[in-house]
Amino acid sequence: MSHEHFMMEISPTLEDMQFLEDRLHDYNVEQTGMDDGQEYAFFVRDDDQEIRAGVAGWMWGGSCYIRSLWVHKDLRGQDIGTKLLQSVEREALARDCQLIVLESFSFQAPEFYQKLGFETFAVLEDHPRGHQHHYLRKCLG
Repeated sequence: MSHEHFMMEISPTLEDMQFLEDRLHDYNVEQTGMDDGQEYAFFVRDDDQEIRAGVAGWMWGGSCYIRSLWVHKDLRGQDIGTKLLQSVEREALARDCQLIVLESFSFQAPEFYQKLGFETFAVLEDHPRGHQHHYLRKCLG
């Protein structure tokens, strides 16, 4: 007989976090029959190969999710974020995705995404306290 021990881990390892992601992926495939999921990333690197900007997420079942988009403060305002999103959109269309979904806090860039054709479909107030959590989507094709 097994004994479960509930323990909170403040800084879980990347391997343990990936274990959870993999189990959830397995369950999702089992429930939907869709096994076409794939992670992606686009990076902008300097001459020393240091990452200066990037976007990452996954595509699965006709949907594209943007998990992270970041541009170094010295490069902001130079259309790099726009070009990264355009790269994601081109790849999503090539993989027959009908939808791109992302999240942005009010202090990040919801207006930036809206200028690029994303619509806010939900806003969660006071998450985090004093701010809003925006959920955005863009229909493709």
